[in-house]
Amino acid sequence: MAFDRQKFVEAVKEAKARAKPRNFTQTVEMAVNLKDIDLRKPENRFKLEVVLPHGRGKEPKIAVIADGAVAEAAKKLGLDVISGEQLEELAKSPRQARKLAKNYDFFIAAAPLMPKIGRYLGRYLGPRNKMPQVVPPTMTNLEPIVARLKRTVRIQLKNNPVVHARIGTEDMDDEKLAENAEAVLNAIINKLERGENQVKSVYVKTTMGPAVKVER
Repeated sequence: MAFDRQKFVEAVKEAKARAKPRNFTQTVEMAVNLKDIDLRKPENRFKLEVVLPHGRGKEPKIAVIADGAVAEAAKKLGLDVISGEQLEELAKSPRQARKLAKNYDFFIAAAPLMPKIGRYLGRYLGPRNKMPQVVPPTMTNLEPIVARLKRTVRIQLKNNPVVHARIGTEDMDDEKLAENAEAVLNAIINKLERGENQVKSVYVKTTMGPAVKVER
């Protein structure tokens, strides 16, 4: 039996209602529990980028690792820039490298620096599913990439049969959150061998609130 958008709307409303007021705007998240999937087989694992129809609710933090034209383009957009020289400094400080990986949601990198990024930052970015979006060293307009990343969530299926994703913030319209949730669920279903038949259950919740099941 397929998931109905109205059921998503109802679950989102309930999740918001059951969440205690906080002194910050909470994220709204979803969890998709899967069944009949053997994650010992690499072909059953996946990483996805999903563009949310109504955005993330809060702009992500984006850093650009580059020199030259790409660095200049990033500065024009007010983005934080990490130069090739700074990258080598980070290699000497695992603490700073970990902090960098934690502080930013997305990274954009000029192609020539990717070998260094892999060597110095790969161990911190890879497990967090934050490896950079690679661009040519001559790119002078990052606006389309940045605009897309601002509406993007990265999800992955790795060791456990559950996929977590943010679908917005609690101050967003219920219908818009429901549409974002559908976009994520459809992207996951498209990666499953037997599609929706392998979806066991779906839940939505706020950052600090209880999980609410999306009924079918």
